[in-house]
Amino acid sequence: MDLLLFARYKRGGGSTGFRRWEFSSDIRGWEEAPAPAHVGKRLVEGLFGMDLPDRRAALVNNITHWGYGILNGVPFGIIVGSVNSPRVRYGAVFGASVWATSYAVLPAAKLYQPIWEYDARTLGKDLSAHLLYGLSTAAVFKSLSTVRGSRP
Repeated sequence: MDLLLFARYKRGGGSTGFRRWEFSSDIRGWEEAPAPAHVGKRLVEGLFGMDLPDRRAALVNNITHWGYGILNGVPFGIIVGSVNSPRVRYGAVFGASVWATSYAVLPAAKLYQPIWEYDARTLGKDLSAHLLYGLSTAAVFKSLSTVRGSRP
C-alpha cells in the first residue's frame, strides 16, 4: 500500500526520497502530522496522562500507521484461517472494510471530514490503496499457509 501511495506522491511532484517519506521524516510537529499520528497521540496522552512533544509526531505517526496495518491482519488471519481454503479475493473485502472503518472512526474523532464531503476521486484513490493492502495481506497469508502445509 505504501509503495502505491509513494508512487502517487512522486507522480504528483513529490521530491522526498522513499526512506524520508516512509519514515515521516519531514513531520516536525503535530500541526502538520496526519491522522495516524493524532490517533496515536490521543491514545498515549489519554492512557498515560502525559503530553507528547512535537518531536515525537513522526515516531507516533509511524508506530500508529504500521501498527494499525499489522494489527488489522490479526482478525483477518483468524477468520480466513478458519476456512478450508483461503482465497486471495477475500483480501478485497478485508481492504474495503479497513477503508470503510477509517471513514467511520476518523470523522467521529474529528480527524477526517464525513465521507460525503470527499470527492469520488479522493475516495477512489484511497479505496484502491486499501484494496491493494487487503489483497497483498491475503496473498501473503495464502502463500504462508501453503508453505507451512497447514491447508488440506
